[in-house]
Amino acid sequence: MKMKLSNEDISSVRVRQIERISGEDVRKCYQCGNCSGGCPVSFEMEIPPSQVVRFLQLGRVDEVMAANSMWVCVGCLQCYSRCPKGVSVAAMLEALRQTVLRKGEDFEKIKDLPYPFLKKAPQQALVCGFRKFVS
Repeated sequence: MKMKLSNEDISSVRVRQIERISGEDVRKCYQCGNCSGGCPVSFEMEIPPSQVVRFLQLGRVDEVMAANSMWVCVGCLQCYSRCPKGVSVAAMLEALRQTVLRKGEDFEKIKDLPYPFLKKAPQQALVCGFRKFVS
């Protein structure tokens, strides 16, 4: 299936909102794939980092938001460090998470986590979890 980038898609209100929150410009990405190649968790993502940007370029925000990618991203910024254009997919995924959380649609409810898990979990995991899953 052939897809065309259109100005309407790449300039849609939803894409512009993600760009505003993240501080990134989806137009800068030319799909070299370095971000996906260096991402330590891309194997767990339903949509790998380079394709996240492509979907946003195509205005397919709903598909990215329906995937697990924004929740799996650990925010290590490996994508940013490998990108020849200085694009941070992690920042875009964080913007997508914030968009969901601002609507009150929590991915995970912290209160639903079992107490034994909370007691044994590494502190870094809890901090990261609260940053990602709580608005």
